Amino acid sequence: MTRQTYEKYEPASSAKIGRPPAVHLRAAGVLGFIGGFLIAYKRSVLRFKGQTENSREVRKDRYEVKMLLSQNLNPYGASSLTPYLQDVASRNSKDSHMMLGLIPWFNFVNHQNHGIDLKKYYEVREGEDKWGFSLSPPKVGDGSSAHS
Repeated sequence: MTRQTYEKYEPASSAKIGRPPAVHLRAAGVLGFIGGFLIAYKRSVLRFKGQTENSREVRKDRYEVKMLLSQNLNPYGASSLTPYLQDVASRNSKDSHMMLGLIPWFNFVNHQNHGIDLKKYYEVREGEDKWGFSLSPPKVGDGSSAHS
């Protein structure tokens, strides 16, 4: 095709390229913000679940849980919901990150269904001794391990 044919369909000489309408700019900004948030959330979930590099998350989690255990607090917080509703909330959001692009579903409920044995937080790993937490493992039958 010749240059004249291109000019017929896409004229460059008479094209007036101006500023796009403000509504288009706002829509693009909102979509970019939402998309960026969802990407950051997805990456965070993948690190938290251990599907990508997560050594920083593990250190942070161990520090926070050990701090709460040393203060005799529940590491997963208290909830005003019944145990049944806590279970429903945890089941609904367990793998919700898999369909994040279709239905964003976030869990804001404190629940005890994390599937984690708290006994592992009573072990002292390399570098954790300088944190200064003195934790003794819970006695069998005292109810401390019921939150695992």
